[in-house]
Amino acid sequence: MLSARELARWAWRQLTSMRTALLLLLALALAAVPGSLVPQEGVDSLAVARYQIDHPDLSVWWERLGMFSVYSSSWFSAIYLLLLVSLVGCIIPRTRVYARALRARPPRAPSRLDRLPAYASYEVDAGAALLEHAAGVLRRRRFRVDVDPQSDPDPDRAGGGGVVRGEKGYLREAGNLVFHVSLVAVLVGVGIGSLWGYRGNVIVVEGSGFSNTLTEYDEFSAGSLAGGSSLPPFTLSLQDMTADFQTSGAQIGQPSRFEATGTVTAAPGQDPRRFDISVNHPLEVDNTSVYLVGSGYAPVVTVRDGDGEVVSSGPVPFLPTDASYVSEGVIKVPDSQPEQLGMEGFFLPTAARDADGVPISIFPEAADPALSLFVYRGDLGLDDGAPQSVYSLDKDGLRVVQGDDGAPERLLLQPGQRAQLPDALGSVTFDGVAEFARLQISSAPMAWLPLAGLVVAVAGLLFSLYARPRRAWVRARPAAGGRRLVEVAMLDRVARTNPAGDLDDLVAELQRSPGAQPQQEAQRAAQKEAQQEDQQEDQKGGPA
Repeated sequence: MLSARELARWAWRQLTSMRTALLLLLALALAAVPGSLVPQEGVDSLAVARYQIDHPDLSVWWERLGMFSVYSSSWFSAIYLLLLVSLVGCIIPRTRVYARALRARPPRAPSRLDRLPAYASYEVDAGAALLEHAAGVLRRRRFRVDVDPQSDPDPDRAGGGGVVRGEKGYLREAGNLVFHVSLVAVLVGVGIGSLWGYRGNVIVVEGSGFSNTLTEYDEFSAGSLAGGSSLPPFTLSLQDMTADFQTSGAQIGQPSRFEATGTVTAAPGQDPRRFDISVNHPLEVDNTSVYLVGSGYAPVVTVRDGDGEVVSSGPVPFLPTDASYVSEGVIKVPDSQPEQLGMEGFFLPTAARDADGVPISIFPEAADPALSLFVYRGDLGLDDGAPQSVYSLDKDGLRVVQGDDGAPERLLLQPGQRAQLPDALGSVTFDGVAEFARLQISSAPMAWLPLAGLVVAVAGLLFSLYARPRRAWVRARPAAGGRRLVEVAMLDRVARTNPAGDLDDLVAELQRSPGAQPQQEAQRAAQKEAQQEDQQEDQKGGPA
């Protein structure tokens, strides 16, 4: 039975093995999938609320499993940290082994080179420069080379033996190490961004502004080491929000242009400068990015109470619910007399009616807008101190306003129209339509590190795939007739490669060494000399 120390050592070896690192990397990729399928609190809390309304039973389990905040859940963080530890524990010993391999010399030649898969031999005349030439050829081919000359007591065979050994392809393991170090850099960069970064969403209506303070955000999430004091003190003013849609063709109704323009003041006392934000072209202010992530309509509504006093006036953002920009929203009027008023309904950019007479929108652009509202009276619940969303209406203390026929009073207004409420509750005027921009303000410290890590990781992976660790040996041995037998062999440490073609090129270059003459060429030269001697003898022995 293993002791506690042996068990800990075994567990550490298992955790820091390459197989475990690959499994954890796969597990992290799979764990990130729910974050793209289920709405996330830190990205769009309204979408989360809508999902919970549409799927009440499933949402209970998703909430328990942390599916609405996947990237900050305990199980995702556990996989993330285990992968980081596994990579670091795998890189350190491999780096030590690689450092020793860099200092090591090429291995000695096997006793039987002819047993290697890539082998060739030829005979040459004796030449003392044979080994030096072979070493130079291998060096030009980027081999690390060692020369082992063999001493021979026979002076007639001096310089005839020896081995040149070479090795290359060290970048393969270097590429693997660079790849793993880059993955660590990506994980560290993402972790730094999560701990010190922040992200928030805000809706800004045309003609209004935004100050980068916590109270101005509709949604805000920050890392555990980031806070409100870290927000840069900039302000921006939105002058115009433009949303154009396709009016013809197969893509009719699809967005064609989103653009927000205005001015931004980077710090108190500085002069404002103009900005132009479009999709994928954010505004950069003091290491903070301002993205345009959506748009919508804000009906301009004026509410008068029973005494004729204006108790609410201005644009009210309505949030889009579908591709035709049918938007839903809430208007709260706590100062109305004799009772507080609340309104809930829809904004229709291009109003029409379906076959059943229900108001619908047939195009997302505000070509023929209409505002449909149900009116409630009673206590809005704003005085009990409990926070409420400006986009939802708490109906616990409210009752619907009814018409003369006893049915709920439903207002359907177009720009410039006014509707009088029953029971002397006041009136509602639809003054016009303004557009709003939905902005995402985010800061991710060292955001360049994950990107740089990915680029370097790809480069390291390519090095590891295309670098071929290879060993080569050139051996010279005495042969008959005072000649030398040259044996050349190559061995690739990657089974998928075939060094036979490179071996032929190496042999051809070696045969061009000083004093070297292949055996076939020597035979042809000997035959030619014999033919010349025969011709001379024939000439001498011919008729006078």
